Amino acid sequence: MIKVYNSARNKEDLYNSLMERQIEDVDLGNTVLQIVEKVKNEGDKALAYYSKKFDNASLENFLVSEIEIENAFKKVDLELVKSLKKAKMNIESFHSRQLKKSDIYKKDNEDVILGRILRPIEKVGIYIPGGSASYPSTVLMSAVPAKIAGVDEIVMISPPDNNGAISDEILAAAKIAGVDKIYKIGGAHGIAALSYGTESVDKVSKIVGPGNIYVTLAKKFVSGIVGIDMIAGPSEIVVVADKWANPKYIAADMLSQAEHDERASAILITDCGILGRRVVEELEIQISKLDKKDTVRKSLEEYGKIIVADSISEAIDIVNIISPEHLELLTVDAFEIYKKVKNAGAIFIGEYSPEPVGDYFAGTNHILPTCATARYSSGLSVEDFMKKSSLVYFGKSALFEAKEDIIRIAEAEGLTAHGNAIRIRFEEE
Repeated sequence: MIKVYNSARNKEDLYNSLMERQIEDVDLGNTVLQIVEKVKNEGDKALAYYSKKFDNASLENFLVSEIEIENAFKKVDLELVKSLKKAKMNIESFHSRQLKKSDIYKKDNEDVILGRILRPIEKVGIYIPGGSASYPSTVLMSAVPAKIAGVDEIVMISPPDNNGAISDEILAAAKIAGVDKIYKIGGAHGIAALSYGTESVDKVSKIVGPGNIYVTLAKKFVSGIVGIDMIAGPSEIVVVADKWANPKYIAADMLSQAEHDERASAILITDCGILGRRVVEELEIQISKLDKKDTVRKSLEEYGKIIVADSISEAIDIVNIISPEHLELLTVDAFEIYKKVKNAGAIFIGEYSPEPVGDYFAGTNHILPTCATARYSSGLSVEDFMKKSSLVYFGKSALFEAKEDIIRIAEAEGLTAHGNAIRIRFEEE
């Protein structure tokens, strides 16, 4: 089942094997591009065609009505509604601390004012996976930070089932989060609709949220037409554990990611070979009790690994190469070790902070960088829904003092018109 490595000295091979999960099918890319172009050119007609083709849903109207939302809300279990509201409060509490204000200041003893003006993006689209799955937590993770940023209009899309409906849980979460409009469309055609607009679907300025390979490729194609949050790949978790860690907990946490997708990756890195063997035993025991046995086994066979490192220090070196989406630290000195982690989407410390706590309830965002992109990117935040403008004021005396430096740099670049825009203001003097 899962592969056990007694050495991780060839760390680049490990990295490359994980990156194979992101290999794109050229034919699939061409198919997605055709979908995007068809929606761009044909609008609602193309949306109806692809809804029938991919979701087996015959739709004439894509907008979810207020009555549909209210009816869905009434059907959802009251205790789940309470849990979603608690989760929303935690997400609000955490993300509110990220809100920054415009910063405008006057330079001391100079006739100069500089600043950075922060403004929310006016209209944002959020993509919520649907169909056979239901992710109300992703609605909260996407919409709540946008609300905190001050986005004027949040437009949500999610693929319908074959009855042309979005799950009650997703609609309830959208109501709780304050989503403004909801459309029953998904896939690459939904991304195209948000990017270019159609007769019935509003064009947005940015799209966030995870999806399947069709959605991911579509986001990649429209990036530049609209903003996107990230190019997301399959989910992943790395657990770093020492000999005192509980193998039952480790196995359970690895399986919590493996059940997402056959291309998901679950990795244990430990300095204790005995712990590694016990985790293998636990994986076998726990898999037998899961609903998605086939998915889990495929994931562990292809991308699961148990690495016995020489030390916990080496384990962290491996972590920084993998740059995982989720990192759990199950070591006695985890509060010291986490300071050495350079690359990770989210870090979970201690045996009572399993990754699902972050997925659903802690308040941190679960839309995170995958496939080593944590080397240079971050999880979704309030700032993703804001844009920044520079503010510059130079008075006459300040420009006079700086003019020779500006002209000199402009002429060094061969841009004489730039220099002249400065020089012409002082010709008469």
